[in-house]
Amino acid sequence: MRQDRRNATILGIFYILAAATSIIAVLLYGPVLSEHWQTAVADGSESRVLIGVVNELLLVVTAVGTAVMLFPYVRHWNEHLALGYLCFRFMEAVFIAIGLVSILGLLQLSSAYASTDLADQTQLEPIGMMLQSIYGWTAMLGPNLMLGLNTSLYSYLLYRTGLVPKPLAIFGMVTGGMVFIAGLLQMFGFITPYSAAKGLMALPVGVYEMSLAGWLIAKGYRRESLAKRRAETAASMVAN
Repeated sequence: MRQDRRNATILGIFYILAAATSIIAVLLYGPVLSEHWQTAVADGSESRVLIGVVNELLLVVTAVGTAVMLFPYVRHWNEHLALGYLCFRFMEAVFIAIGLVSILGLLQLSSAYASTDLADQTQLEPIGMMLQSIYGWTAMLGPNLMLGLNTSLYSYLLYRTGLVPKPLAIFGMVTGGMVFIAGLLQMFGFITPYSAAKGLMALPVGVYEMSLAGWLIAKGYRRESLAKRRAETAASMVAN
């Protein structure tokens, strides 16, 4: 039980770190995601953007960490769904990493921009726009579509296993669906990445993750559900 309590606390901390680092990274990326990305390095924003990159690296680590820490507890009820959750969470981390590389590419282009002549600067413009576009697409595919899928899956598994209160798990399924739909609407151009509608649809999943993190840190997994799971596992081993 002590190990389970410790694992639940670590999982909760991972969720909090993932949320914090994702917000910090987006805020710090402003200079290379603006229309004037070419002057980011010349304006002294290189260190700021690199700190954002470090935060997003931590986001990748913590996102994978949440999957690794939760998978052993939900796989016993339905291993196929648990593997689906694990894969979608890893895919989310992959898309985030691809976006991170595009940010580093923009930073490199900005560094080269000031030292080139006008003709070469004109050639760099489309490359910068392409890298910004890549970041935008990865931000939609990862922290929207993949996040929506894996959140819905693990919340359903938490609901079925009873490891956390069922109302909390139901809230997770709803918010996972909302952020997934927000990603689809953005993909087809019905809403923009930073619109109020997008924020209203995506914000609840952050509220859910912080609520789940708070429960895991304060309470841990529900003991009766853990005991039931272990009894079922032991009975299955005896039967085999």
